[in-house]
Amino acid sequence: MSAQDHPAGLAGPEASGSDGATPPARLRILVDADACPVKDETYKVAWRHAVPVTIVANAHIRIPDHPLIDRVIVSDGFDAADDWIVETCDAREGTAIIVVTADILLADRCLKAGAIVLAPTGKPFTANSIGGAIATRAIMADLRAGGEQLGGPAPFAKADRSRYLQALDAAVVSSLR
Repeated sequence: MSAQDHPAGLAGPEASGSDGATPPARLRILVDADACPVKDETYKVAWRHAVPVTIVANAHIRIPDHPLIDRVIVSDGFDAADDWIVETCDAREGTAIIVVTADILLADRCLKAGAIVLAPTGKPFTANSIGGAIATRAIMADLRAGGEQLGGPAPFAKADRSRYLQALDAAVVSSLR
């Protein structure tokens, strides 16, 4: 296990080999990494602004060898990654948290814990938009359960990547002010 790779519950400066001499980060980015298409873009923004990133997954995911990037591997239990992310948001103690996820229910839990939440498409989840997103999700689930052939979301496009980069950069800059 490298200094950047630790099991759930050990993430943070004490797990990444910090001697405690550096002050805690004012901002941290948490990535719900399973099937996240914008990890590389997240690293670029994090490096530009010197913001730590934690990749959270229930299996090994390759990450760059960089002191700002670490990885937490949780159990493969139902919602284990989601639970770890929300617990980290709850325990943030003065650190702003940006969560990157496409999971609408996780986004809702993180918003309630005080985090800023972005979808990989760059769309921010907010207190005003999350209710509609949850309702749409429920309607679509009901239609699928009824046998409707609805297809899935639109394919991830280059414009989504660009919009995400802009939205994450803006969220980081705003959080660091």
